[in-house]
Amino acid sequence: MNSNKLPVLAIVVPCYNEEEVLMITARELTGVLQGMISESLVSMESTILFVDDGSTDKTWELISAMHKTNRHVSGIKLAKNAGHQNALLAGMDQAGNFSDCIISIDADLQDDVEVIRQFVLKFREGCDVVYGVRRQRKNDTIFKRQTAQAFYKLMGKLGVELIYNHADYRLLSKRALKELERYGESNFFMRGIVPLIGFPSAQVYYDRKERAAGESKYPIGKMLAFAFDGITSFSIKPIRFLTACGFLFIFISAAAGLFALFQKMNGYTVPGWTSIVLSLWLIGGLQLMAIGLIGEYVGKVFKEVKKRPRYCIESGLHRTAHQQKRTSETPLRTRLRSSRKLS
Repeated sequence: MNSNKLPVLAIVVPCYNEEEVLMITARELTGVLQGMISESLVSMESTILFVDDGSTDKTWELISAMHKTNRHVSGIKLAKNAGHQNALLAGMDQAGNFSDCIISIDADLQDDVEVIRQFVLKFREGCDVVYGVRRQRKNDTIFKRQTAQAFYKLMGKLGVELIYNHADYRLLSKRALKELERYGESNFFMRGIVPLIGFPSAQVYYDRKERAAGESKYPIGKMLAFAFDGITSFSIKPIRFLTACGFLFIFISAAAGLFALFQKMNGYTVPGWTSIVLSLWLIGGLQLMAIGLIGEYVGKVFKEVKKRPRYCIESGLHRTAHQQKRTSETPLRTRLRSSRKLS
């Protein structure tokens, strides 16, 4: 980027059934963006890109209406619900065509929008990646707080580099986005992949707020599934753990067999079937768990081999002439994208 040219910022906002909070989110982000424009921190061409992840409510209608009245609002609509990570990737792919840096943020306004200015300042200082990190988790329930901390500790022990208390609130430079394109896997766990890039980075701390309106789209079940997906996408240590358990049970079984033989030789018999049944249940349960875990890894390989598109864009709303030009250059690649992101 030319040091004399103001950077074009794109704020990417994945949305799924967010009609209750969307207008508030747009107002808050527009205020922050206009403030940075007035300070000459970012270009007038900077935009807020809403990504409708196959919503079934009026989310897309609201985005379309805002596009007509707010010069900073753009939007893309996915043909169906692709999931939060894929919706985020879709927005990043599109924003990377016309921006110098992108900031991803959820639509619920729990992440403090006021620190966006600090993100941009860190970017202008030379950081390619800026992580938004929560100072504390006092607003979380005890269960959510404990499970989140356990997840970060577990991932650390598995050798996965994660930024503690960081979700998907971050800034990425155009250079970082280009590097991210090289990670073409279908099972895209972004929180684990971004730290692998290795470019200069910084952390900005903030206090997470209550949701502005609407309901959370990440209940406990989805959170646990997301955590499990992250673990199996980055480490084979769970399979190695099961292998170690197998060797342990072989050793225990051999010791028990020798003990039973010793008892038999001394005229002792051990009556009862409870211990045998419990042992069978335990070993059977471990075997089923092992088969299921191996199946999870095989399933991930199956998805990677097929290389199906992560998402399909149904329509888009673009504000600036620069954006329209860059988008019109690659409409076919946008609609017929492979599992690798657009260059």
